[in-house]
Amino acid sequence: MLHVESKAASSLASGLGFLNSPPMSAALKALLLEKSVRTGTFTLASGKESDLYIDCRVTALDPFGANLIGELGWAAVRERIAKDGLKIDAIGGMTLGADPISLAVGMTSAKQHPEEALQVFTVRKEPKGHGRGKQIEGNFKEGNTVIVVDDVITTGGSTIKAIDVIEREGGKVAFALVLVDREEGGREAIEARGIPVLTLFTRKTLLDEA
Repeated sequence: MLHVESKAASSLASGLGFLNSPPMSAALKALLLEKSVRTGTFTLASGKESDLYIDCRVTALDPFGANLIGELGWAAVRERIAKDGLKIDAIGGMTLGADPISLAVGMTSAKQHPEEALQVFTVRKEPKGHGRGKQIEGNFKEGNTVIVVDDVITTGGSTIKAIDVIEREGGKVAFALVLVDREEGGREAIEARGIPVLTLFTRKTLLDEA
């Protein structure tokens, strides 16, 4: 018998109906708080010091977390697509943080609305040093309109780097999907590029801060 260690995942497994968004959002929030959020003193990838560390990869690579991210992410993305009248070809972002999120959303899109299914790609941090020197791997081609993904944004630097690569290789970024916005200027930096940011959680909503 499979033993589920996570308390959040255990309660999720007992009632995983995916019937409406509020319970799913609460379940994903609980899983993030249990698995991904740590407090203390940390130096972030941006070089900034912070009292909060969020490793969304642990949640996104959890099978229950991936299910929830796929369901909530696809619901949010599909609503935005319909609202703005967009035609989206693919979804992806900078490896590694974006990869499980992109795949979860892409798989859910194919399962729920196959006629609207999103292809999935990943952006390398640097171009390959051999072969064709590609920096985008997977299902992406010149002329695609895409959603760029990030797990956590602080300054927005890694998201903007992914946007630069996508645009350089002939893609158009419609908007960004972010799992957690730390609310430290990243959203504003990305939107200054003319790219709207769609978030599932902010620091405030994740930590219930006033």
